[in-house]
Amino acid sequence: MKIKEVIKILEEAAPVQLQESYDNSGLAIGNPEAEVTAALCTIDITEAVLDEALRLGANLIISHHPVIFHGIKSITGRNDNEKIIIRTIKNDIAIYSAHTNIDNIANGVNQKICEKIDLTNCQVLQPLKNHLFKLVTFVPVDSGNKIREAIFNSGAGHIGNYDSCSYNTEGLGTFKGDENTNPYIGEKGKLHTEKETRIETIVPKHLLKKVINSLLNAHPYEEVAYDIYPLENEYMQAGAGMIGNLTEPVSIEIFLKQLKKTFNIPVIRYSGNNRNLIKKVAVCGGSGSFLINAAIQQKADAFLTGDIKYHQFFDAGNNLLLCDIGHFESEQFTKEIFYSLLIKKISTFAVHLSKEVTNPIKYY
Repeated sequence: MKIKEVIKILEEAAPVQLQESYDNSGLAIGNPEAEVTAALCTIDITEAVLDEALRLGANLIISHHPVIFHGIKSITGRNDNEKIIIRTIKNDIAIYSAHTNIDNIANGVNQKICEKIDLTNCQVLQPLKNHLFKLVTFVPVDSGNKIREAIFNSGAGHIGNYDSCSYNTEGLGTFKGDENTNPYIGEKGKLHTEKETRIETIVPKHLLKKVINSLLNAHPYEEVAYDIYPLENEYMQAGAGMIGNLTEPVSIEIFLKQLKKTFNIPVIRYSGNNRNLIKKVAVCGGSGSFLINAAIQQKADAFLTGDIKYHQFFDAGNNLLLCDIGHFESEQFTKEIFYSLLIKKISTFAVHLSKEVTNPIKYY
């Protein structure tokens, strides 16, 4: 199997189009046409992780955090990151990263956290905006089923837990082709009136090109008429953070003890709230303090994330239990997502979970 085929599996689950504008997810180093010997899944790429890949004979490392995040003007080995890049290239190891794109999908980093702490009825905390489009096209009545099937199979028509959603109206379409045309119906140079179906459906931005290509390939007309309208609806299937409910309310003390055990951390930075019990919990892997207000608005009893600043604990006040469980700690299970995605579809090479703990932060 080639590297590009492994990437396709990952990006079908976590499209790179869902990453934040500042991010650098994707293939950073390596030839996508190269054959994969083995893959190593990790959170970060360190010298120790590179050593592990070499021991395992893995020529593909799949990481959560990108090894190349900011612009690089030279690679001289003057810091650890540049040394890693040099070693990776010398040893012909490819590096692929899925960062905020796998944060933002519904079955990504935050869903994994929800699973670990047994949350139910989970939903995206802050859904994506400006990510939905309405696609409208016009087809001969007898071609309606074929066109709908083509665009639905490409990802159009999903609303919540429903798929194949569309609205259809019938009317009359008119057209007249010139001498350079070869019309599917009617005659060139003559005005033709055809009974047509207007098909309307919804398409997320990251699938728009794929859906339009499917429409064009399936449509019988020589020239296909279609319209694309941007929508202000929120895209509920992707976005930042998640929120759900514990199966049973628990005290703050029990909740914090469970977090320490689940995430294997010796200490939790937290600010108290005035609730006696914790039931509704919001989560965000990594640096999620920008979601504090969203958690409050959704009436969460607790919000757990990493990298919370001093004054942000004041901002939360007594509105919710604000828990800083650490950046690495909140994302440590991400490599399990990569592993699960790949082993379900690949049997031609080995997929390994890194045993290296790459967290640079120590506790004393």
